[in-house]
Amino acid sequence: MENLLSILPVLATDLSLTDFTFWIGFAAMFAATLFFFSAMSLVADKWKTSMLVSALITAIAALHYYYMRNAAMEGDITTAYRYVDWILTVPLMCVEFYLILKPSGATKSLLWKLIALSVVMLVTGYFGEAGVGPLEAQLWGLVSGIAYFAIVAEIWFGGASKLAKSAGGNVESAHRMLCKFVLIGWAIYPIGYMAGTDGWYSGIFSGLAGQMDVIYNVGDAINKIGFGLVVYNLAVSK
Repeated sequence: MENLLSILPVLATDLSLTDFTFWIGFAAMFAATLFFFSAMSLVADKWKTSMLVSALITAIAALHYYYMRNAAMEGDITTAYRYVDWILTVPLMCVEFYLILKPSGATKSLLWKLIALSVVMLVTGYFGEAGVGPLEAQLWGLVSGIAYFAIVAEIWFGGASKLAKSAGGNVESAHRMLCKFVLIGWAIYPIGYMAGTDGWYSGIFSGLAGQMDVIYNVGDAINKIGFGLVVYNLAVSK
């Protein structure tokens, strides 16, 4: 025990804030995965798929955070790992909207619309941040931003919103909370994009460039675990 306690100050000294948030992000996602998997036995059958999707979101994130943690501690860039994580987890987060609204009449056209928009948002964002293709980063960012706001418009004012209002009660409350995660929680990602690329916005967020991994890590944990907790709360309330 004395040997272990003597090591802890050294670990604290060696870990930067970025490394520390990668560790915490991994642990939080892993713990949330165990919770969401176990919660499947506590909810009605029609909500089990929603809880499974919540568990998959945090499980995929935990796996990528494990590798990003190691890459960050070795001084490597984590952009590719992060976008692979997002291209898998963000569409699954969109699936949650469809699953909670399915009993109220949501169709697969809504599901595929949200998934397609999320893929466009992420692929064009990666192209801009990684310098892929003929367009400048600010133009790739514009396309990504349009897809993001199309998602926001659909869930706040479009067909998804109408279905949530028709369902009323806990379903409408859960839908509104997920919408807030998308509008507020996801807002950190375009800020991070602008901090890490050049364009008309250069200088506005440049001061955050060195801390974006920290902000991404905290935001990822809040958004992904938060999505699952909202779904869990809806499932047990029913």
